[in-house]
Amino acid sequence: MIHYQLRCESGHEFDGWFAGSAAFERQAEHKLIACPICAGTDVTRALMAPNLARKGRVIEHEPEPSRAQEAPAAPAPPAIPAAIAGGVMPDAVRAVLSKIRTEVEKHCDYVGPDFAAEARKIHNGQAPPRGIYGESTEEQAQALADDGIQVARIPWIPRADS
Repeated sequence: MIHYQLRCESGHEFDGWFAGSAAFERQAEHKLIACPICAGTDVTRALMAPNLARKGRVIEHEPEPSRAQEAPAAPAPPAIPAAIAGGVMPDAVRAVLSKIRTEVEKHCDYVGPDFAAEARKIHNGQAPPRGIYGESTEEQAQALADDGIQVARIPWIPRADS
């Protein structure tokens, strides 16, 4: 993984982690990277201070987990900020969620209320691996997490044109 300091066309700076330089270039070219502040997709790498080792100083890196190791359990979702949970959603947040919805709908299969069952089939190798989205109850989502099946809940906002 490689860490970049990024800058959008409005001058906002933020961090990004990528599999490599080519992954960043590909995602930036396809406008898949969005500024978390203004949702702008014209993103470039900003200058970063290098991390240099001084003589006699050893920089220790954590070993990368082996592919054979089991992935850690998904962390508990963060609490929803009160400004969003009970009030008006900021335009920048709405823009990012709208972009997420567009990308999910473009690249994943909609499985509706069968989400939990289909996620379990994919996990068990009974269905082809692919991105899916749909609906589940809190209990179904918790059961998936308890069984080590990683899923994410995304706030699904209405389309601007609907």
